Amino acid sequence: MSAPSLLDILSSFHRTRVLVLGDVMLDCSVYGSVERISPEAPIPVLNIKRTVDSPGGAANMATNVASLGAGAVLVGVAGRDAAAERLRARLAVAPTLRVELVEDGGRPTTLKTRYFAERQQILRSDVETRAALSGAAAEEVLARFRVALAESDIVVLSDYAKGVLSDAVTAEAIALARAAGKQVLVDPKGRSFLKYKGATLLTPNRQELEGAAGHECAEDEDVVRAASALVQQSICEAVVVTRGADGMSVIGPAAAPTHIRTTAREVFELSGAGDTAMAALALALANGATLVEAARLANIAAGVVVGKFGTASVTAGEILAMLDETAEGGFSGKHFTLERVRRLVVRWREHGLKVAFTNGCFDLLHPGHVHLLNQARKSADRLVVGLNSDASVRRLKGDGRPVRGEVARAQVLASVKSVDAVVIFAEDTPLGLIEALEPDVLVKGADYTLETIVGADSVLKRGGKVVLAELLPAESTTSTIHRIAAAGKV
Repeated sequence: MSAPSLLDILSSFHRTRVLVLGDVMLDCSVYGSVERISPEAPIPVLNIKRTVDSPGGAANMATNVASLGAGAVLVGVAGRDAAAERLRARLAVAPTLRVELVEDGGRPTTLKTRYFAERQQILRSDVETRAALSGAAAEEVLARFRVALAESDIVVLSDYAKGVLSDAVTAEAIALARAAGKQVLVDPKGRSFLKYKGATLLTPNRQELEGAAGHECAEDEDVVRAASALVQQSICEAVVVTRGADGMSVIGPAAAPTHIRTTAREVFELSGAGDTAMAALALALANGATLVEAARLANIAAGVVVGKFGTASVTAGEILAMLDETAEGGFSGKHFTLERVRRLVVRWREHGLKVAFTNGCFDLLHPGHVHLLNQARKSADRLVVGLNSDASVRRLKGDGRPVRGEVARAQVLASVKSVDAVVIFAEDTPLGLIEALEPDVLVKGADYTLETIVGADSVLKRGGKVVLAELLPAESTTSTIHRIAAAGKV
């Protein structure tokens, strides 16, 4: 895959909208420690310290799309219960995600609770029903799907066998999407994939493919044989099989099967990695990638997310950082995850170098930005720039921003000579980055005061310094956007 094509694909994510239909659920992780065995039974006693809610199932798929900087519409069903309220609260924090959940008081919201002693899972409890939707609920789901379809670029069906994607609902959704000229990607479940007939792409994992094929799929040849049968039966046009540590296999009618091996890395959690891969796959295909290109990108995304603990998501910037790390495509080498930039800072300090840090959205880089970056670099030997992710910019600046996606903004920043490293952060402030990197110098524009600069106290307490950089008059992204808008009306 060439660098320009991959960068074009990543840079286009924020202009894309994905329609996700399927089984939503709430993932609850309960963390604590075990110090004794219960006197009532030979079981551990978990001393609970914290509880974390995360969107699961189709909801996790949609939040992964939003995390990658794209727009998403989530259509599904939730009960009339506390779990539904908790799920809606978690989904509300994603600014590019529109939630269309049909409320059905006759069924519970699917709730999966995992209990961890330190980082070891010791128990999981489920609250769920697998019954198909009532007729009224199914009709409402399809009605919302029809409305969302018109404004979406691609469709994902996320089937967890909890009753939303019945045979009838699945067939109607696929027919509607294909009639509208939209690709349909399916994350399938069940012993038979016949209900997905007409889909563009199926993405079973190895175990799911084995269940549908009726034989083991441990070797490449077995995977190809089972996936090819699905294509030959016209169930779908192509298949991407996720194979865990063995990577992915791409099988379609147009070219020879392709097997993409995964990049070795420490694995903390596999839960949700398939949703991350599907989100990246959908966005890449919606933006013109070939199936093999899209699968390579999805494989990288899954490799990033399994390095995180618990149900997690990945950003386009993290994918770019991983590409730099693996040297695939010959990128600038200046894009880093927090883990990598922390190691860089340690090495720089071992050589006696001082490190400066500044941050911002850097949307439409202008002379004022370059002036600030040059001043920041002159204040130390190396400069790390924290860049707000697309989701973070939207929360801070509102709809219509950023003008350019995080990948494009990171590429432009990396081309500036004074910048030594770029790290994208998803939070609204860079406090976490500042505390993790412990810069010697913190730089912000002179329109701030010492009291209003996030992280200033932390830097000063460690003996560092805070620099207020001189600003160029009449230079700002907002004024630039206003001038462009005004010129367009002339």
